[in-house]
Amino acid sequence: MTETASTTEHLSTAGLFEPFEVKSLKLRNRFAMAPMTRAFSPDGIPGPDVAEYYRKRAAGGTGLIITEGTYIPDPAAGPHTRVPRIYGDASLEGWKGVVDAVHAEGSAIIPQLWHLGVERGTESRLFPDVTTVSPSGIALDGSSVGRAFTDADLDELTSQWVQAAVNAKNTGFDGLELHGAHGYLLDEFLWATTNVRADEFGGSLEARTRFPAQVVAAIRAAVGEDFAIVYRFSQWKSNHFDARIAQNPEELGRVLTPLVDAGVDVLHASTRRHWDPAFPELDGNDGKLGLAGWTRKLTGVPTITVGSVGLDSVFTSAWSEDAASGVTGLDALVGQFKDNEFDLVAVGRALLSDPDWVNKVGDGRVDERIEFTRDHIQHLV
Repeated sequence: MTETASTTEHLSTAGLFEPFEVKSLKLRNRFAMAPMTRAFSPDGIPGPDVAEYYRKRAAGGTGLIITEGTYIPDPAAGPHTRVPRIYGDASLEGWKGVVDAVHAEGSAIIPQLWHLGVERGTESRLFPDVTTVSPSGIALDGSSVGRAFTDADLDELTSQWVQAAVNAKNTGFDGLELHGAHGYLLDEFLWATTNVRADEFGGSLEARTRFPAQVVAAIRAAVGEDFAIVYRFSQWKSNHFDARIAQNPEELGRVLTPLVDAGVDVLHASTRRHWDPAFPELDGNDGKLGLAGWTRKLTGVPTITVGSVGLDSVFTSAWSEDAASGVTGLDALVGQFKDNEFDLVAVGRALLSDPDWVNKVGDGRVDERIEFTRDHIQHLV
């Protein structure tokens, strides 16, 4: 990239380096680190290496760190022993070290609270004697896995989400994110394929949204009005990239509005390509608007966009053999920001390969960015 091009891109991204604030979240810029599972926390305890990993991204200029998914205190939350947990004294002490390291670099940090639901599978290494549970006992491919939640299960599950949220606040995090995307537990309620319940939590779109909204409301009541709640959602699911919870903007509004009414402050619209239109079948400018843009238009709350930011190949699986991605320009991203489609941008794989990515963009050193390769997921760097 020529020096002229570098300077032009530096100037065009200036707006992304403006501060942003919503409730307890006070950010120096509009860049967030996207949540990415790393599984480097033996027995669910994030250690000094994990703290250093996140600290480097904060030191590299990232205004908000969204941690990898961390299991809530339900033994059926997930299958892996090396994924961090947001409960237990040792895990919480480990997270306190992470929080302190990130704060020392001037960045904010929130944990992503995670329950996989049916995606936990049937061969869990963590609590293997516990049965996998989900809204209807139906996997993403339509097969039967585990069992469906009972009413008593859902009451207990709500309290476990709340406990995770309270643990996050007490540990010193600046807010929290609920993982309601990609075919995991909360998303399994939203998606008609995995939710065929005949009670108040299944059936219509409004009914399928009821349990996720109930979780948000319970968390809001427990953490207070000033603690920021981010909610990540998606149309696509793991290995089901064409899935939709909403077929049109009207349906999307019916999904998101109850979540906002329940207490969500920021909506994180997860896509594989941030520049893709959410509803390309629509005419005119409506057919060009991205998912974050539609989310902001329909709800009025701040949004986070994400998906292959700064990379020249789309996310499939960061663990695949052909996972390498070169760097690319940010013109599309800047254009969306100028069009008020989003408030924050979450950067994923680009930050795995290059902890200083944000500073390089801000300093106009975009030609110094590091390409992403599969090697970058083998170790914490």
